[in-house]
Amino acid sequence: MLTRKTLVATVACLAVSGLAVAQLAFTKAQVADRIRKVEDGVDEFRDWAEKRAEQGKTQGQAAQGSGRTRGKTATDSQKSAARDKKDELDDALSDLNGSTNRLRRKFDPTDKWMETRPQVEKVMDDARKINQVLVRGKYGSQAERYWSVLRASINELARCYNVTPLGV
Repeated sequence: MLTRKTLVATVACLAVSGLAVAQLAFTKAQVADRIRKVEDGVDEFRDWAEKRAEQGKTQGQAAQGSGRTRGKTATDSQKSAARDKKDELDDALSDLNGSTNRLRRKFDPTDKWMETRPQVEKVMDDARKINQVLVRGKYGSQAERYWSVLRASINELARCYNVTPLGV
């Protein structure tokens, strides 16, 4: 019975010391910089996605206006699939943007930045959704470049909090 209590106490101490080590390993300023990088990366990715959607719409209208469509028009199901695909990435990016904004709001006023770990875990969950969306869809090399930079920033942030980083 005494050894079981000792074991539980030892594990509890190790868990608390692990949080303390993480707290000491990074300063609040370093963590804030990583959060800023994630926020900036999300903004850049969202800007690119919006521009891409706008360019696609403009090119489609220009092709239709000039008669370069070769007589083919997209079926309703093709249009719906394209819209769903766009919406899926847009929704995932919006969720990630919301979770990073929430993290920033909770992080700034606190002295013990490790208390914002639940918000970082939410950022990681939203980032996993984007990973899944990009794997399923064909968004091109530019999307992959934006995502690889953003994923690296998210993984740096995860390491500050001892949260499992995203896979490649």
